[in-house]
Amino acid sequence: MRTRFKHAALFSVKLLLSIAVLVYIARGLDLRQLRNHLVSVDPVLFVVALALIFFQTFLLNGRWELIMRALGVSLDWLAGWRILMISLWFNQVLPSSVGGDAVRMWLLRQRDVQWPEAVKGVAADRFTALIGLIVLMVAGLPFLLSRVSNQAAILAIGGLTVAGVAGTVVLLTLDRLPKRFIALPAIASFVRFGTLVRFLLLQSDHRALLFGSALLIHLVTAAACYALARGVGAQLSVLDAGILIPPVVLLTAVPISISGWGVREGAMVACLGLAGVPSEEALSISLLLGAISVIIGLAGGAIWLASRERGSYAADKAAKAAEDAPSYGLGNEASSHP
Repeated sequence: MRTRFKHAALFSVKLLLSIAVLVYIARGLDLRQLRNHLVSVDPVLFVVALALIFFQTFLLNGRWELIMRALGVSLDWLAGWRILMISLWFNQVLPSSVGGDAVRMWLLRQRDVQWPEAVKGVAADRFTALIGLIVLMVAGLPFLLSRVSNQAAILAIGGLTVAGVAGTVVLLTLDRLPKRFIALPAIASFVRFGTLVRFLLLQSDHRALLFGSALLIHLVTAAACYALARGVGAQLSVLDAGILIPPVVLLTAVPISISGWGVREGAMVACLGLAGVPSEEALSISLLLGAISVIIGLAGGAIWLASRERGSYAADKAAKAAEDAPSYGLGNEASSHP
């Protein structure tokens, strides 16, 4: 009972945060103009963005398949894609304290994958995505410096990038610390996880393909945002989208709101504003991207309703994955974004 109350309280806090941020952003905007952008978006470009995000699910599954294969887990491609789509349904349309990642682990367990491999596979997938984001942000810093004059924004994005690089380096090199330190129970699991990710990126047979997919997935998100920007009439260049969307994705990935809602909108308005995009247009881009995520989630819901696992599903069972996940550095609920 106490655990359920804790989960409900956490969900309520995240929901309130999402609503509060959205209301705060909307207060200073022309809501009529925002509505006009949303209803007059070019339908062709909206479909292009939708197709890009749907195509992204295949890339996401490919990245995850490479990781699971490196862990010695054989997972049929179609089965993996079905699991991924179902997890997006839980993340986007049925956000809860369980979260899509925990459901992904539970579905793996139904296919006789052991809990350690299931948890490590999903956690490594998330961290590989994070590394891809950080690499893109590092690559974009020189262009950011030449195109943005707002020093506070440069310091903020630069600081976020440096923090990401530092955190990644620390995690990947934890096993180099003194043995008495890494033997501590609180540290040991992170040491094992860091060693696993380092192996995946530096020593696995498909490391180049894995790293390339981690970059491409985020570039697809940037391309979708560019299509939406053109669809609402925003003057956003391809280069600006490639530079400014990765920080938005990184901030959205912080699990402090419901499926990134609110945080994504605030980050999008702030970042695209650096390229001269009006707040109403930037917010409409973010809301349309969120709508696309919901549409993809609904497709995952259709797959879930037709799945044989649905009959044996119970939130309490899936929550076991959420309880085990922190041992490998994965929170109870991760953002739905790749």
